[in-house]
Amino acid sequence: MKFMCLVYFEPGAFDGVSEAELTKLTDDTIVEDIDMRRSGHLILGQPLQGPETAVTIRGGRRGISRTDGPFLETKEWLGGFTLIEARDMDEAIALTRDSALMKYASVEIRPTLEQTHSETGEGRPQVKL
Repeated sequence: MKFMCLVYFEPGAFDGVSEAELTKLTDDTIVEDIDMRRSGHLILGQPLQGPETAVTIRGGRRGISRTDGPFLETKEWLGGFTLIEARDMDEAIALTRDSALMKYASVEIRPTLEQTHSETGEGRPQVKL
């Protein structure tokens, strides 16, 4: 089963954090990703640039509209994600809870929805890394 783990940071989460601490955090999360890939759990993981770089597009009856970032309606911002393979939610939680990021972030873990085409029964193409 696949799970999307969305990493959220509160504004100011890194206030007062030294360059050395940020470097260690980066190194620790890279090692975690390497270990999870080797164990067969990590499909894809990537940090995101800050919310000030975001563009939001919205559809609707009036067409497409664009809003340049930062555009935050919540107090937290999406800072990265991982797509993992786990037996169930309990294993997904276990794979996530000890991450070095948990000192600075919260992680929303959500099962993905497997979809197939209604006529052909064909699923989505597999990710090839």
